[in-house]
Amino acid sequence: MRFDVLGKIKGRLPKRQAAIAAEPISVPDPVPPSTPASSEAGDIDLRAIGQKLLARKRFILIPTLLAAILSTVAVNMITPRYKSEARILIDGRENVFLRPNGERNEERSALDPEAVASQVQLLLSRDLARQVIKKNKLAELPEFDPVLRGVSPVRSLLGLLGILRDPLRMTPEERVMDSYYSRLTAYAVDKSRVVVVEFQSQDPDLAARVANSIADGYLVLQQDARQQQAKAAGQWLSGEIDGLRKKVADAESRAEAFRSKSSLFVGTNNTTLSNQQLGELNTQLNNARAQKSDAESKARLIREMLKSGRLTEASEVLNTELIRRLSEQRVTLRAQLAEQSATLLDSHPRIKELKAQIADLDKQIREEATKVSRSLENDARIAEAKVESLSASLDQLKRQATSTNGQDVELRALEREAKAERDLLESYLAKYREATARENIDAAPADGRIISRAFVSNTPAYPKKLPIILIATLATLMATAGFIVSGELLRMTAPRGLTPLASAQPMPAASAPIAPIEPTFAAPEPVADSRAKELMKLADALSAPGAQARKIAILGTGNNNRTSETALTLARLLARQAKVVLIDLSASPMLAAAAVDPSAPGVADLVRGEASFGQIISRDRLSPVHLVGAGHTGDDRTHLQSPRLIMAVDALVRTYDHVLLDAGTANDLPASLLTADARAVVAPDPSMSADARRVMSEQLKAVGFVDVTMLGTPAAAEPVATEPRVVAA
Repeated sequence: MRFDVLGKIKGRLPKRQAAIAAEPISVPDPVPPSTPASSEAGDIDLRAIGQKLLARKRFILIPTLLAAILSTVAVNMITPRYKSEARILIDGRENVFLRPNGERNEERSALDPEAVASQVQLLLSRDLARQVIKKNKLAELPEFDPVLRGVSPVRSLLGLLGILRDPLRMTPEERVMDSYYSRLTAYAVDKSRVVVVEFQSQDPDLAARVANSIADGYLVLQQDARQQQAKAAGQWLSGEIDGLRKKVADAESRAEAFRSKSSLFVGTNNTTLSNQQLGELNTQLNNARAQKSDAESKARLIREMLKSGRLTEASEVLNTELIRRLSEQRVTLRAQLAEQSATLLDSHPRIKELKAQIADLDKQIREEATKVSRSLENDARIAEAKVESLSASLDQLKRQATSTNGQDVELRALEREAKAERDLLESYLAKYREATARENIDAAPADGRIISRAFVSNTPAYPKKLPIILIATLATLMATAGFIVSGELLRMTAPRGLTPLASAQPMPAASAPIAPIEPTFAAPEPVADSRAKELMKLADALSAPGAQARKIAILGTGNNNRTSETALTLARLLARQAKVVLIDLSASPMLAAAAVDPSAPGVADLVRGEASFGQIISRDRLSPVHLVGAGHTGDDRTHLQSPRLIMAVDALVRTYDHVLLDAGTANDLPASLLTADARAVVAPDPSMSADARRVMSEQLKAVGFVDVTMLGTPAAAEPVATEPRVVAA
């Protein structure tokens, strides 16, 4: 919301026809101009930092060029080293024909990262290092023994101070070992089972030769370890086998002696005789019982058929030879009877004869069936007798087996012990044969194989000349530039002290140092202008203890120069006892002319981010008042609506005792900028009536001002002091 109360009231008043000239004021000699300090908000001005860097470019470029030259000379003076590398694949797989019998049909599990890391440590072992040093005669080279090339006084001094080890106090082996390990690098390739062996030396041929020697020595070391392992295993197994043979013989002898003593002989299927007899008798008993039951059933069936006259339905009767012949004769006679009955009567002798023959045959068949039934009953009685006999024999064998069960258990325990000793002996014999075979094989399998041998390199690996020169140059450039930027940032963000700003600023370099002159005001003399007296009373009231007037908005209804006069005069009066800053929101040329630096940036530049607090705060030429100009606005005043302006005013309110806002007619200013915890001082047109003044005061309080002071007469420029009179603007 724009602040348009004054604009509405001003429309009812006649315009002023001429500007009111500024009244002369009396002030002491002007204080030398000083550079404004940064505000409490600590804004960072990138443009000022860039200008500072350009101004100190010699301080940056000269050390940078020196660092580049010195690093170039240094890297060219260093003796270059050449690097060669060999690669080893750690597979951990043996030849299938050399693998133990128990593992020939099994796939070994893949090596874990810990196993690969262990192989890297084996490459760095001191035993392998001693072999490589001896094989390549590294102890005879000055590169690996500092004593052979002469000990420098600097190194000896560092050794005395404990920073480096003194070579003269080390054994030859320690000196060579230190040089060897400083040039050796072994590491595992990420996410693989490949190990890289890198070695550096001043001689490229020696670097490749040592790298290959380390790889070959690593494989030989593993093969020797496996052969030693097989030899130790064979020796241990040989002693164990001799003892096991005696144990097996003793265990088997005890088992056989106990078997003979207890008569626990073994029959077929590895069972004792008593158990075998029990099984056979049990089988015979079951068969006899089955025969008895079958004979009794058949005899009972035949008797039932004889009673019912259905003999021809019994298979046991029909299957006898006599019954078959009698049945055939009976069928023949019944056929003749049927044939004769067709021509002869029942009383005929031939018919009677045939019937008598058929009846005789039926009688014979029944008699024969009765004999078969009696035969089956006899078989059942025989089977019953057999069952009784077998049962008696079985009971006797059971009693005998019960008495030998304890002995049988003891015998099985002896046999198990003998079998366990025999199985252990057989397994040891198999392992002993394998260990002996491996011990006799000259090329024992290793856990790795070389997949890439080292070759001679003609490109130095150390020092990296271009990276070192670039790093040294860039580091020097960043260090010098950072030193300048840090100093500038500390200056920008330094907090404001409680003393007036002018007292902390240096004097211009062209003049001799002069102590800052603090203006002293005498009591104002009576003047004809009633506005001056009114402003003096207002300043005394605002400066009184307990007065709440940190933010004061100077408003007007006529020419802007009238509000600027009032604001400047009131600020100078308040500055006698407090810290005061006057902000120009009306772009008044009068305030710009009163400043020490009229061309300094102002509010508009701060809002646009083109200036900081330390750059926009200037000094009044004739008083300790700090001035903040309008800045380079042109015809654009949209920056007055920015929230950044409100934040800047709030920051100044927390820093100064009084903040005065020269708002002019306030036509294009937001109400929140002027009214928040503020007091209004209005310089109305002299032609305004008392009613209009009262209405304006009420409206200003309604929009948010804490208090409103209406000035009754035109304002004077400044209270008169005892010094010579000088025109303010």
